[in-house]
Amino acid sequence: MSRIGKNPIAIPSGVTVDVANNVVTVKGKMGQLSQDFADISVKIEEGQVIVERSADDKDQRSKHGLYRALINNMITGVSTGFTKELELVGVGYRASNAGQKLDLALGFSHNIVMDIAPEVKVETVSEKGKNPIIKLTSHDKQLLGAVAAKIRGFRRPEPYKGKGIKFVGEVLRRKAGKSA
Repeated sequence: MSRIGKNPIAIPSGVTVDVANNVVTVKGKMGQLSQDFADISVKIEEGQVIVERSADDKDQRSKHGLYRALINNMITGVSTGFTKELELVGVGYRASNAGQKLDLALGFSHNIVMDIAPEVKVETVSEKGKNPIIKLTSHDKQLLGAVAAKIRGFRRPEPYKGKGIKFVGEVLRRKAGKSA
């Protein structure tokens, strides 16, 4: 039995969950999300979402935990939302935003201007003496992770000095460099 899949998901107040035609739709104060599912059954009983499988083959066992986790992330997203923070480490690295356009100065010959999806709210924080921080907030965890990974991919942290774009709290494996 899937240890994740068999746990019921509590539905908080202010969130509605609908199941119709193999599609789960979750609505809340932060927005609305929907997810297709197959080979499993989703039931709503007594303020809880219960995910069950009909057989015990490998494919259904893997989907059992997957869809339970996806539905749980949808419910958490529309009720409280998700936040990711990226830190720019390096001399002269800057970030600024105008609406949904993110402008990054990362040591290249030109600035990188990126349009952020409307579901993701972007905010930049620049304090003197501290590294610039990009705060991304959204109700869709999957989209938020994809946008954060795309931004991080412009200048990955390098292992010698640690320069680049990293997540706040991320621990980097550092190398010694050449010995004198």
